[in-house]
Amino acid sequence: MSSVLQLLLDGERLDTAQMAQILNLSEAEVAAEIKRLETENVLLGWRPVFNPERALEDIVRAVIEVRISPEGDGGFDRLATRISRFDSVESCYLMSGSYDLLIFAIGKDLREVASFVSERLASVDGVLSTATHFMLRAYKEQGHLLLSPTESGDKPSVSP
Repeated sequence: MSSVLQLLLDGERLDTAQMAQILNLSEAEVAAEIKRLETENVLLGWRPVFNPERALEDIVRAVIEVRISPEGDGGFDRLATRISRFDSVESCYLMSGSYDLLIFAIGKDLREVASFVSERLASVDGVLSTATHFMLRAYKEQGHLLLSPTESGDKPSVSP
């Protein structure tokens, strides 16, 4: 992965001078607002949206449905927090429906994700079952279409 992309993914952002210019505010106003948002845990970091196919990264992403047994004093929260701490877990959500948690996980290959699910996640006390779905291709990420200009049409090409 390029060092610039890694810095962006780790949370780099525009500096306060750049944001002040864009927002027509003073640097002090921007800095104060950022500090307030961080102090109140509203702003936890910055992440750019990137197209993994264009970055040519060898990364596997999976969506994992997890059924868990709620604990007496902590309900779902304590177990969900424990599961969220695994490095392989990018995101974890409490859901309604046929499963309790929706997890987005990453690994360097299918075997690493499968190993995480079978050896680490499934063995956590309180995990009743898992269903893993490997993501094959992304078409839209956080509101951004990931199609190239040649793929932007809604209809398939038809030859006369």
